[in-house]
Amino acid sequence: MGYAGGTTGDPTYDNIGDHAETIQIDFDPSVLSYGDLLKVFWSAHNPVYGGAYGQYRSMILYHSEDQRRQAEASLAEEEGIRGARFTTVIAPLREFTPAELYHQKYYLQSDRVLLKEILARYPDRQAIVDSTAAARLNGYAAGYGDLESWEKELDRLGLTEEGAAYLIKGLKEPGRKP
Repeated sequence: MGYAGGTTGDPTYDNIGDHAETIQIDFDPSVLSYGDLLKVFWSAHNPVYGGAYGQYRSMILYHSEDQRRQAEASLAEEEGIRGARFTTVIAPLREFTPAELYHQKYYLQSDRVLLKEILARYPDRQAIVDSTAAARLNGYAAGYGDLESWEKELDRLGLTEEGAAYLIKGLKEPGRKP
């Protein structure tokens, strides 16, 4: 998580200036295409929430002209599907400023059991920010994922038996997010 899309220097949560809260995704296009990421983007948020300005505005920041073209085409397609005009901004990424550590992996940091597990593996909180395992656990802590997905990656996340049992119990609870 971080801040981008603005012009003011050194944004922070308390002094965000004209930036928006954003995420930056590093991906391998041979595994996951930019188009696939755009599909997730459109399905994962309300593109009219927040207007065209402000900290929570809908925004796609691109790195290349090809990404710009794909983003604009996906915007037009989604507007056609939903029959609405979106306020989503499509602009070049000039700079990404990571958010403060206390804003990173929010759901994981809010879960004492899982945080203890990940801190045993990564005692430096900055390492948690950069960890794919921590990102995956953050998603599970937020209520995303299912038991089948979890079982496929259990060995790669480095939890103790107790930590794994705790997370599996949570995945089986009724009323969880899908």
